[in-house]
Amino acid sequence: MRTALAGAASALMLAMPPLAHAELWGFVDGSGTAHLAPSQVDARYHLVMGDAAPLRVPGKTDGAGGLLTWLEFAPEVKSLQPLLREAAAAHGVDIELLKAIIAVESGFNAKAVSPRGAVGLMQLTPIAAQHYGGFAANERPAALRDKLLDPRTNILTGARMLSNLTRRFGRIDVALAAWNAGESAVRKAGGEMPPIPETQAHVHLVLELYWALLQARMPRELQLHGSPDEAPRNPGAAAKHE
Repeated sequence: MRTALAGAASALMLAMPPLAHAELWGFVDGSGTAHLAPSQVDARYHLVMGDAAPLRVPGKTDGAGGLLTWLEFAPEVKSLQPLLREAAAAHGVDIELLKAIIAVESGFNAKAVSPRGAVGLMQLTPIAAQHYGGFAANERPAALRDKLLDPRTNILTGARMLSNLTRRFGRIDVALAAWNAGESAVRKAGGEMPPIPETQAHVHLVLELYWALLQARMPRELQLHGSPDEAPRNPGAAAKHE
């Protein structure tokens, strides 16, 4: 069963109004690697989520099936399932939310390093890792970067950070905004979503994919739990099954 924090966080996400005008573009290359972007980088990218895509928030179906299938069966995703389960159990964060963040942040590339120094699957900076990861205060940034390239360290640190931010700000969208733009930006916005288009688009992409993954989970849970009458009224109340 998920912790109370995970259930409350799902309920908050499902109840909040969707942001507008964000899109998710992507394709899966010949080696089976997914590439995601908030805009069409080149002709290989197709719109998989957004205002003009077949899948919309909330409650639409299909449309992003190819991406969701990749997230369920790709070897690089499946190999992380034990780590995702461990992080979800340790910090009370939905596996689907962790998957959505990793997909948008790094496309499941454990060696990804951004121009701003964010590292690994969840694109964590050494400063964030220092604050949330329980590392020694005198840990050198270069050593932290090396540690964050380890998938287990990265995911557990990211899940701990997300859990902390969700408790602090009380809403998943604001927690994700703090993740993207920093806690100071959220505080300047009075604890609400900062008026930063890049941050708003990032949050929307993560939440759209999170919603789609929750929807994909529901048929499996109905098979496990029985008829629709016996199923929870919303995905946030359901037990986790992988």
